[in-house]
Order: sequence, then structure tokens, then C-alpha cells
Amino acid sequence: MMIYLQMIDDPQDRWKFEQLYTRYKDLMHYTAYKILRNDRDAEDAVHDAFLAIVRNIEKISAVERPKTRAYVVTIVENKAIDLYRKRQRRPTEALTEETVGLSVEYDGDDELSRCMAKLPARYRQFLLLRYDHDYTVKEVAQMMGLSVSAAYKLEQRAKKKLETICREAGVL
Repeated sequence: MMIYLQMIDDPQDRWKFEQLYTRYKDLMHYTAYKILRNDRDAEDAVHDAFLAIVRNIEKISAVERPKTRAYVVTIVENKAIDLYRKRQRRPTEALTEETVGLSVEYDGDDELSRCMAKLPARYRQFLLLRYDHDYTVKEVAQMMGLSVSAAYKLEQRAKKKLETICREAGVL
């Protein structure tokens, strides 16, 4: 709650937000969970809703009014639906060892798979995310914590290294 309070300058609005937070946080979580059916996603939706409330705290006149309750529930419902739609467009997968490059098991027993296994973990991770999981360079850059230009350079180096390994193995 301290993070939200730091975003509010007026002491009266801070007090109002504290009251609103303690009064409606459980209801908001319950509402988001009904839509998302995932506790972590529900927490994310509630967080996004509180950020929206902080930005519009002056629109709330009193905490205990039915209108305020409806406003809060509507915001969290919309945030949960937005998150649900986002998850539907791009389903997330848990990062497994194969994706982060710690140990790799490939389905195929072909030469290209053997060459991929010889790549440094960072190169292999980038190529798998980019071409096996069909992420864009911008998305991979964000996942790996890189700038877009650094991601393009990493892609170039990974491809060159893979080509070298494939040539040495007689694949190319």
C-alpha cells in the first residue's frame, strides 16, 4: 500500500485511498479471481486496478457509498478482462530449462539439433524463443532484458555461430 500512497500528494486523498484499500481489497481480489481463475493473475489485476484508482482518486467523493463500490468493482473487472484477453492472445508458458538454456533435450535426432545443442546458452535461448516459439525480436529483447538493437546483434551472432557449427559438422 505504501507504493500507492507515495503516488498521492494530498493528505486527504491519501486517507481516502487508505480507507478504500482496506475496505475493498478483498472484494477486488475475489472479483478478479472469478474472471481469471488464477491467484497470481488476480493479484496483477488488482494491482493494475489500484494504480488506476490512484490516478483517479479525486473522482471518489466518499468511500462507503454504493457508487464507490460499483466504481471499484468495475475497474477491477475491466483490468481482469484486459489481462484475460492479453493471456488469450499470447499464452504464456513457464520458462523451462530448455527455454533458458540450462540443459537441452531436443525431440529430433537430427544434425541441426545436435548443432543447436553446441551453441552457447544465450545464443540457443535467443534462437529458440525467436524461431521455435515465434516471438518477435522486440519481444525476445524484452524477455532477455536487452535493448532492441542489442537483440538484433545477438540474433546475428547466434545465426553466424550456428552456421559455423553446422559447417564444421558437415550439415551445410
